[in-house]
Amino acid sequence: MKKAEVDKIINSYGADRSQVIAILNEVQDEERYLPEETLKHISERLKLPLAQLYSISTFYRAFSLVPKGKHQCTVCMGTACHVRGSERVLSELERVLKVKSGETTKDREFSLDTVNCVGACALGPLVIVDGEYHGGASPNQVASILGKDKSTAKAKK
Repeated sequence: MKKAEVDKIINSYGADRSQVIAILNEVQDEERYLPEETLKHISERLKLPLAQLYSISTFYRAFSLVPKGKHQCTVCMGTACHVRGSERVLSELERVLKVKSGETTKDREFSLDTVNCVGACALGPLVIVDGEYHGGASPNQVASILGKDKSTAKAKK
């Protein structure tokens, strides 16, 4: 992201330091993560210590300091999902996407993560792609959940 684009975001909030979370959120929406150079620029513009921006960026789970994919794929690993086979579903996702949990595909199309529980235990095992819940997931369904060409997430109805 160019400095001029970051400046436009900062200026839209009146360069108000109290709006730093909103500014970081908007930058991340554009970049899908918070690049170091961008954080340095925001630090300078808002006259905030860089350490404070890193503290905010690492405290809130919504922020990432590493590039994230266009599509977010999350596997619930809570007890109910676990006993119904979420580990096998995760293994198949890792095989198909060629990444481990916590990583992003080289083409930055997909990021794969796990969560401890999303509170939808009756749907387990549960895979969430771009906010859409795919309950009762099995390793055989992974390809259809991701879409045949893996370039877009396809809703399973």
